[in-house]
Amino acid sequence: MSMFGTVGRMVHAYMQMRRLNRNERIVAALPPEIQKDIGWPDLGGHPAQNRQDPRFLQLPRS
Repeated sequence: MSMFGTVGRMVHAYMQMRRLNRNERIVAALPPEIQKDIGWPDLGGHPAQNRQDPRFLQLPRS
């Protein structure tokens, strides 16, 4: 496995985490009525609920 492949997977995982955080902030900023209509926060099976879980930040395999 090359160093560039590893760095690429790390960058991809970091960008994915940033997108998830941005989306969560956007939805959390909506009025409570709209959040309820879209089912927010429904954490059932959502990866964000497991942020303390070390498997959450595993790099994707190519």
